[in-house]
Formats: sequence, C-alpha cells, structure tokens
Amino acid sequence: MPLLALTPPPPPPPPPPPPLVPVTGILVGRPRATWFAPDGTEWPLDRPELGWLTPDQVAGLGAAPITLVTDPHPRGGQRVRHVQPESRVITWPLYVEGLTHLEFVGRWRQLANAFAQTRRLGPGTLRIARPDGTARDIEAYYQAGFDGQPALGITVDTVVLSLFCEDPYWRDVDPLTVTRQYATSVPYLNPFPTISTSRVLGATQIENPSDVEAWPEWTITGPATALTAVNNTTGESFTLTATLTGGQTATITTEQPSVTGPAGANWIGLLNWPSATLWGLAPGVNNITFTVTGSSAGTSIAMTFKPRHETA
Repeated sequence: MPLLALTPPPPPPPPPPPPLVPVTGILVGRPRATWFAPDGTEWPLDRPELGWLTPDQVAGLGAAPITLVTDPHPRGGQRVRHVQPESRVITWPLYVEGLTHLEFVGRWRQLANAFAQTRRLGPGTLRIARPDGTARDIEAYYQAGFDGQPALGITVDTVVLSLFCEDPYWRDVDPLTVTRQYATSVPYLNPFPTISTSRVLGATQIENPSDVEAWPEWTITGPATALTAVNNTTGESFTLTATLTGGQTATITTEQPSVTGPAGANWIGLLNWPSATLWGLAPGVNNITFTVTGSSAGTSIAMTFKPRHETA
C-alpha cells in the first residue's frame, strides 16, 4: 500500500522592507552643493540636467587641518607649544558630458571659467546645503583640476578640482547682528541692554553658536567720542577714541584688523595701542561690556558676525 506524503505548506512571504526613517521630520536626503563664482554667477554642482554632476568622491570637508609646534622635553618626548590651524584644500570631482562634442565643450569651458576667474577676481564661495535647509559657506580659490582624463574629452570628461581655502573654517550663510541704541527712559537691564544715560551699556551676554572663534564687525553711529569694548570671557578689550557727530559712522573689522571712519578715513591709529586687542567671540556665551562716551539720541552700536564651524 503506497504511503501518502503530505506536501508542506509554502513558506510565508518575506516581510516588506522597513519604511524610510524620518530624520528631524524629513526623509533622508542628499546635500546640495553650489559654487558662487566671484563674478556673481551661481553654479549648482549636482544637476545632471545641466550636463554635469558630482560623484561621491569629495574630500576635504571635515575638521580644519592643524600643525602642532612642539619642543623637545628633557625627560623624553615633546610638548606642544602651539596649535596652528592651516588652510585647507577641497578635492571636488565633476563629471561633465554633452550629447555632441560642441555641447560638451561649451559646458566644459563655462565651468572652467566659473572657477578659474578666481585668479583675477578673488575667491568664490562653495556652499553645502543640507536637507533640513541649513547651509554653510567657505571661500575658495581654484588651484587645479581642469586637465581632463586620458582618452576622454569628446562628449564626456572628468574634472578633479582642487579648491584652496585660506580660512579653513566654514561659515553660516546669514550673519547674526546685535544692535544696542541710546535710551533715556529704559533701564539698561530691562529687558535688553541699551546705551543708558550713564553711557555704559553694562554687562550683556552674546551667544556665539560656533565651533570656533567668530570675528565680528562693529558699526558705531554717532554722536560719540569714544568706545570701549571688553570681552570679559576672554579678558580682551580695545578702546577707539574718535569723535563722531550725529549720523556719522565708524566701522571696526576684527578678522582683518581695520578701522574706517567717515569718508573712508583710516582710523586704525586711534585705537589704544599697544594694549588694544580686536577680539573675537569665543564659542558659546560671551560676557561683554560696552562703554560709550559722548553719546546722546541717535547713538548706536551694531555688532555683526557669522558663526564659523570645523566642518561643512
């Protein structure tokens, strides 16, 4: 009598793949890169419909490179005397193509000019935008890359850009501005500090949401005869002694030290050298004190800075 074999049931279907996991309210996406040439033109770097795109081989977007200055230690080894941030070089490949040779050459020449013009016009700006809408910039010079690859160059070729960045740190796109104005009736600590009738702004806190120091630019609008700015967090200060009449302005730049008075006058010598330090803002909260002499209605101080970051 034959034995009956039971047919096993088919295996269950595999589970469906998990859905995309939202990150901060949006689906995982890709960064977008744009080159702003010094002539003001804008060049998206990841738009295949324009005839070029960026392969996933970009390098140089991480923490700023540094050099350690060391001294021999008599008990062995070395000790770090100074840490020096260095300029960075970003390696950025571009794949360029066209349906015909002339279309390809036209695109190649346009891109080459967009980068190479930094030799004549100064640095351009590379911007990396994230899927959440935030973005960071870095200034760069074209160094090399538009050489092409062997056996290519008819309708397709690859650029491997080297972009030289004097300042290795990335910056926010939009600056932050803190403004203080003369007031006769508002207490200078209620709720926001102003230039009071005592001509002392008082202690105020300014937050620098940076990874590294940020370097502000100051605009002082008269009337005023002197400004003293103290960063109590870093222990640094400077005093500018100069007369501004009502409506006149002076600008103090700290990253590339300069002081410009009305009509472009060079006022750098009016600082309290040699003790003056055109200080930057440390990361986090900075405790600041301003003192303005000769102030009255119309006097104001505006401090503008862009937070800087280690990475893109």
